[in-house]
Order: sequence, then C-alpha cells, then structure tokens
Amino acid sequence: MEEAEIVTTEHGDVPRGPGWYVLNAQRARWQHSPGFGGSDLSFQGDARFPEVGFHLGVLQPGEPACMYHREDTQEGFLVLSGRCLAIVEGEERTLEAWDFLHCPGGTEHVLVGAGDGPCLIVAFGARRPDDGTLYVADEVAARHGASVAADTPDPAVAYADSPPLVDGSAPPLPPAGR
Repeated sequence: MEEAEIVTTEHGDVPRGPGWYVLNAQRARWQHSPGFGGSDLSFQGDARFPEVGFHLGVLQPGEPACMYHREDTQEGFLVLSGRCLAIVEGEERTLEAWDFLHCPGGTEHVLVGAGDGPCLIVAFGARRPDDGTLYVADEVAARHGASVAADTPDPAVAYADSPPLVDGSAPPLPPAGR
C-alpha cells in the first residue's frame, strides 16, 4: 500500500488519493457550523473511509452536534475534555472528560455542548450504504434545538434549516482530560 499525499490548502492539510497517511488534527482542514454542528474533523480527503467513520468534534455550550436520530449501525463517543449533554432514548445524561457513550444500532441519540467552555469529542461508527438512519422528533432534544418537527429518513429535510458547513482551520483545541 502506498502513502497518500497530504496537500496544504488555505484551510489546512487534506489527504489526497488512496493509501495510508498521518494527519495532524491541529493542521488539518476542519468543517465548521457555528451554533449548530460545531466544528468537525473527519480525517478524510477525497478518498472516503468506506467502512468506519471517525470524527473529532468541538462543541460550544448549547451547540447540538446534529439532529436527534437513530441508525442501524453502532456508534461510540469519547469525551476528551469539557462537558456535554447526551440525550439518549429521550433521557439527558451529563458526560465529562473520559466518559464513553456506546450506542448500539437503533439507539436514539444526540450530543449537545454543555458547561462553560468547549467540549472535545471523538466519535466513530460503522458505515453501510443504507444504515437505516431516521431523524426522530423528541421533546427533550427539541428543548436543545436538536430535533426535527416530524420523523424523517431524509437528511435534506432534517437539516433544511441548519447553517451550511464552512471549511476552515482547526478551532482552539482544549487539552485532553481537562
């Protein structure tokens, strides 16, 4: 297996082509959606990861990571620093540094930034062409701006009112474990 090229762009480093690579999160290109979605790094370039999604995310207090949803594949979340609120099956749980949330396939969930500063989270999950994602209307998630009005499998409907993602450099990354 050959090494992929790392290209430096105006917004940060991006892997190009297939192959293995090393990508530094602080120098990589991120995507930002202030107020909803936070800052996200997928570690991918033009060659997408076909089997596993792996993300590093930064959420500010009150900022939902996505819309409340469930899918047929499992997901996991590790809080590296800060605090967030996990809404799981309609219940709120506070997560802090080094807390891990496991969501088996079919678990309704969303994360929302909490506390008095940014929250740094690692998220991962299996990928399938039809993962059965359903965006679910939920009262608890709605109180945090993270719920659709009516259940839908269509991401275009679920995110119709969300701000667009904008490429940019890494946000200030808090040290892990604080």
